[in-house]
Amino acid sequence: MNDLESLADRWPADERAARAVQDELRGRVVLDEPGPRPGTGLVTGVDVAYDDTRDLVAAAAVVLDAATLDVVEESTAVGRISFPYVPGLLAFREIPTVVAALAGLAAGPGLVVCDGYGLAHPRRFGLASHLGVLTGLPTIGVAKNPFTFAYEEPDAPRGSTAPLLDGEEEVGRALRTRDGVKPVFVSVGHRTSLDTACAWTLNLTPKYRQPETTRRADALCRRALAEAQEGAPRT
Repeated sequence: MNDLESLADRWPADERAARAVQDELRGRVVLDEPGPRPGTGLVTGVDVAYDDTRDLVAAAAVVLDAATLDVVEESTAVGRISFPYVPGLLAFREIPTVVAALAGLAAGPGLVVCDGYGLAHPRRFGLASHLGVLTGLPTIGVAKNPFTFAYEEPDAPRGSTAPLLDGEEEVGRALRTRDGVKPVFVSVGHRTSLDTACAWTLNLTPKYRQPETTRRADALCRRALAEAQEGAPRT
C-alpha cells in the first residue's frame, strides 16, 4: 500500500475541503490496466456499519481465495465517524476505518471489492476509486442500486449486462448475477477495466445476487459494531 500514516490527521473536516480532495485525487485514477485475472489469487471485500448515536463506525476486510471463495483471513477496525453524512461524499465517512481494517491483514488483499461505486459516481470518484488511489490497490465497486444513472434492464439470464449511463457516457454496467433477479451495478474503481470488474463480479456470485466478498464483509462489520456497541455510551 501507499504511505497512509496520519490519514485521520489529514482528513477534510467539511464539504468544501472534501470536494477539493476529490478534485485533486480524481486525476490519479488508473484506467489503462486490465486488473487481476478473475478467479485467481486473492480477493478482498470491504464494508462498514454505523451507529450514529454512539459516533461509531466498524469496518471489515474479508480475504477470499478467488478460486474456491473460501475465507483466508479477516480483519476489523472500529473508529469514530470521520465526516458528516453528505450524499456523494460517503467515502469520507468510511475510508479511514476501512484502511485500518486493511492494514490488519497479514497478506496483500489482491483485488478489493467495495460495496458502492467507483466511476459510477456524479463526480467520477466514489469509494472504490478513492480507496484505490489512496492505497494503490486494484479496486472495483459493486452497488445495490444505480445511484442517479440511467440504464435499461439487462436480459433475464445471469451474465446479461446493460450500460449504466450518464447521458452518452458509460460509467458502469447493470449486471444480472442471478436469472431474473434485480441486477447489481458494477463500476471501475482503480487499476481495473470494466470487463474485468464484471467478470470478477460473476465469479463472486455463484449462489446469490451480491458478491461473496460483500456478503461476508457485511456480516463481519455488523458483528464488530455490535461488540463495540456493548461498551460504548450513547452520544
